[in-house]
Amino acid sequence: MRKIITLLVFITSYNLLNAQFRSKDVMDRYDDIDHQKFSWGYYLGINYFSFKLHPEAEGLNSRGKFLVNVDSKAGFTVGLIGKMRINEYLDLRVEPAMHFVQRDLIFRNIQNIINQEVEEGKEPTYTDLDAIRNVKSTYIDIPVFINFHGNKWNNTRPYVQAGLSYLMNLQGSEKKEQDNLEQVFRMKDNNFSYQLEAGIEIYLKRFKLTPSVRGIFFINDELVKDNPGTPPVWAGAIKSMSTRAIVFSLKFE
Repeated sequence: MRKIITLLVFITSYNLLNAQFRSKDVMDRYDDIDHQKFSWGYYLGINYFSFKLHPEAEGLNSRGKFLVNVDSKAGFTVGLIGKMRINEYLDLRVEPAMHFVQRDLIFRNIQNIINQEVEEGKEPTYTDLDAIRNVKSTYIDIPVFINFHGNKWNNTRPYVQAGLSYLMNLQGSEKKEQDNLEQVFRMKDNNFSYQLEAGIEIYLKRFKLTPSVRGIFFINDELVKDNPGTPPVWAGAIKSMSTRAIVFSLKFE
């Protein structure tokens, strides 16, 4: 009996899915949308932003090991899609988004100074809070992509796209006078990146769903140096820094 029920469930599920993905009406409907000159949509995603760091001498220990680390945390991405059809295989896409990002910079060079001063019986110059900088960022991202897609197969269509982007960091604090002495880690407000993405468009009954993965690679140095006179244990320990990110998203069109 269990085998019969399992077989019936399998057959029913297969027929439902087959009807969903092979319906002529659905194919015709979304064929029409794909051939429109302009169309739009939106997307939601989970992001992981990190930094690519290059060290200064102040950030290295005696063995040449870099003592500044990045602790990346999951963030949220929301965006819009504007598409202009070029031909059967190429589209021009603009996908403005907001990325809500949180990263921690761990300054183990400062922790080493604290430990050494405690061992020597001295009053520590720094506290444990000085060894961590919570770097929150909100990026307005305006990427322009060239999208290349293959032929449709079983109501799915793979694609890849590449493009350039301008990103404004609303929490960069570039113009603030305070620096790390006041626990303010400053970054550039205006940034540029190149972006690469791949995904699969899935044609459903009422909309097109696209799971995708995107890599974001900042071109410029985001670091703003500390003010003269500030100990070189924070920004002075880093020669340059630029964001590297991955975004997993679901697109709805």
